Amino acid sequence: MFVNQDRPQLRQAIEEIVESGVLAVQLRVNDAQGEWVGSAGACELGRSGEALTDGHFRIGSSTKSFVATTVLALVAEGRLGLDAPADDHLPGFGLDRRITVRMLLQHTSGIFSHTGELYEDGTIVPGIPWRGKEWVEKRFHTYPPEELVRLSLSRPARFAPGEGWSYSNTNYVLARLVIESVTGRSFAEELQRLVLGPLGMTGTVAPGASPEVPAPHNHGYYRYEDAGQETTVDVTRHNPSWVAAGGDMISTTEDLHTYFSALMGGRLLPADLLAEMRTPEATIGYGLGLFAQDLGPDGGTVYHHNGATIGSAALMYGTPDGRTTMTAGLTYVDDADMSLAPAFQAAQQRLVSEVFGAGQPTG
Repeated sequence: MFVNQDRPQLRQAIEEIVESGVLAVQLRVNDAQGEWVGSAGACELGRSGEALTDGHFRIGSSTKSFVATTVLALVAEGRLGLDAPADDHLPGFGLDRRITVRMLLQHTSGIFSHTGELYEDGTIVPGIPWRGKEWVEKRFHTYPPEELVRLSLSRPARFAPGEGWSYSNTNYVLARLVIESVTGRSFAEELQRLVLGPLGMTGTVAPGASPEVPAPHNHGYYRYEDAGQETTVDVTRHNPSWVAAGGDMISTTEDLHTYFSALMGGRLLPADLLAEMRTPEATIGYGLGLFAQDLGPDGGTVYHHNGATIGSAALMYGTPDGRTTMTAGLTYVDDADMSLAPAFQAAQQRLVSEVFGAGQPTG
């Protein structure tokens, strides 16, 4: 299905993404030309139904932006300090007192990620299972967030707090626990109060341990080997507590547009805290739950937080004023080798090029 037939480059881009191996793409672009909404691919593997354009999907690490915004909104209310020790709110873990709330949001705490770590020398240190047959068989298992944190804290820190940068899903598990400690309410309730409710977002869910994805939705899959046999299973339904606040949320392209446009446009946070959120750490350009990306003279600066989880991914980009946004949901057949990762990277580059005018289209 395509809306606004006057954007053939966007239509071509998502069709090429599907040709690269992605099962379904749904795309929403809001810019000076208006709103364009389209989809390509199939709703389900091996079936003829077209991909939904307004479906729900798992947004992976785009979740982190929502968690960071909720934390910063509590800072704005005077409920906690950005540079206060996280241990003040989570005394049960024995956190290093040098680790601040800001460090959790910016991935500068040094805490080992409960989903495992890849070290500079190529060494992989696993965390909880999230690949292969073991994950498939445990995909409805509930991991309490405290269990994930304790696993991480049982491993050596990557570096001293504030002395480096390393992307750790556990930072955001802790950030969500800070929210719940400070407010005495669940993250889902605070997210509704501070973000979803004020913006009228009805398609976004913080699912906790629930395996359900609201209808309608495209389907995501996982391919793995068992006793030499290759098996593909529908993993649309699974318990996302294995990643928790690192990437468990569900949304739609419309809701992601509503959220990111409002965030960038200054409607969710005071100007000083939005500026803090946008100030990147030098290593990779990560602010507080946001990436800042310089697209060069043609594209300027855009902010984003994309996400990928098993069988599903999200793109969420916006200009500093929030007037141009690009939000997308992708579903695909995932595997332990993450073989579609290059296609996902090409999809990002191609769509960013088309929407924000950054260099030449890629992919």
